[in-house]
Amino acid sequence: MKKPIIAMLCSTLICINAYAHFGMVIPSDDMVTKSDKKAISLRVQFIHPMEGAYMNMEKPLKFGVMSRGKTKDLLSTLKEKKVNGFSIWETDYAVRQPGDHIFYAEPRPYWEPSEDCFIIHYTKVIVNALGLEQGWDEEIGLKTEIVPLTRPYGLWTGNVFQGIVKVDGKAVPFAEIEVEYYNGRVEIKWPADPRITQLTKADANGVFTYAMPKAGWWGFAALNEDSKKMKHEGVEKSIELGAVLWIKTHDMK
Repeated sequence: MKKPIIAMLCSTLICINAYAHFGMVIPSDDMVTKSDKKAISLRVQFIHPMEGAYMNMEKPLKFGVMSRGKTKDLLSTLKEKKVNGFSIWETDYAVRQPGDHIFYAEPRPYWEPSEDCFIIHYTKVIVNALGLEQGWDEEIGLKTEIVPLTRPYGLWTGNVFQGIVKVDGKAVPFAEIEVEYYNGRVEIKWPADPRITQLTKADANGVFTYAMPKAGWWGFAALNEDSKKMKHEGVEKSIELGAVLWIKTHDMK
């Protein structure tokens, strides 16, 4: 969470132990081959990925897919589901053409009292379809997003991933990026909090680099503070803008 210096001094004791929030759009697979069933399922949720702790998610403001430069609104296809008492959203999608499919979600602002701010995570995931590797590096035009420099599918464990952090279409120098592994069944234990959320920074051109050490889904959340404010109980509060991208790595067998 990016905050002015005075606000940071006032809230350090509160925020220092706060777990990282991640918007998630997770498909049943990151690649649909010619021999696969031509359909995938997708889950949209708000969660602490490493701990497996859910947060309630209202129906997103926007949910759709971009393929071959055209976007399609999929919001009406979402169905609510309860997990551990929290709302998440699911849908099925039929793959009808080859090429890269960029699924995206814009959530409703989430009030986080422990950080005294609103959180809005603009989330993306890219699925390749039928062998045509085209479109994975296109921009949706979200308020903030991570644009891949590395093809974000077909990755082996240990591969390096690079992306550019953008806000309003412009690169963000030295942006902070939180990285977490989706520990779905909470099988991985951590001896200390710094091993829950990894942290890296972009360079002067907004480019960051990270190598994934384990097979599975990895989330990258580039966090910046919006120039605008929102009112909570009559008081103006900061807005954390998150550009979130999920990628999957596979063990080489």
